[in-house]
Amino acid sequence: MMQLAVLTGDFLLFRALRTLASLKNTEVVSLLVTAIENLVTGETMQMAATIEQRCSMEYYMQKTYYKTASLISNSCKAIALLSGQTPGVAKLAFEYGKNLGLAYQFIDDILDFTGSSASLGKGSLSDIRRGIITAPILFAIEEFPQLHAVIEQGFDDPANVDTALEYLWKSRGIQRTRELATKHASLAAAAIDSLPESSSSSMDVRKSRQALVNLTQILTARNK
Repeated sequence: MMQLAVLTGDFLLFRALRTLASLKNTEVVSLLVTAIENLVTGETMQMAATIEQRCSMEYYMQKTYYKTASLISNSCKAIALLSGQTPGVAKLAFEYGKNLGLAYQFIDDILDFTGSSASLGKGSLSDIRRGIITAPILFAIEEFPQLHAVIEQGFDDPANVDTALEYLWKSRGIQRTRELATKHASLAAAAIDSLPESSSSSMDVRKSRQALVNLTQILTARNK
């Protein structure tokens, strides 16, 4: 089954690359190839991280951009370019996608601790049980440096998972991660608000812009 899934993924990737080639737009092709490259880089960063890197907020933010936000940001920019928008508009589209992607991942990190298995479509606490350290735990480490030693011991022992959770619930890790998500959602909305207005803008255009802003609010309010 796993081999079939990998082959299916390869097939879809090759079909996507063929479609990209048919666009005959080298800048757009470059953007989406970059997104794929970043995705692979992010996965490699996650798999090969040292203890110090796993406990670094800077490293986590870079990995999160590569794994999640790069695809959204570069896709948004590609759409703007394909529709004939100016470089300035394309940059704002990129900023919208980047901040939306980051906010999405931060909320996802929270839900790994607070959501149910049924709502997530995966086991709750799945990240920490696999040794993946996300924003809530990183913020908890800032308040309780002794948590670093627990991470060094690893999470094969369920007792270490329980200890890490004890520190997390005593900290402001969840709250600070939600604040970080809200900050980036606001930056995404600001990018849309910064798009140039046109006196001839149709009702559909205004509704579309508002829908993109609404998406940032829906994202931060989700609980599954």
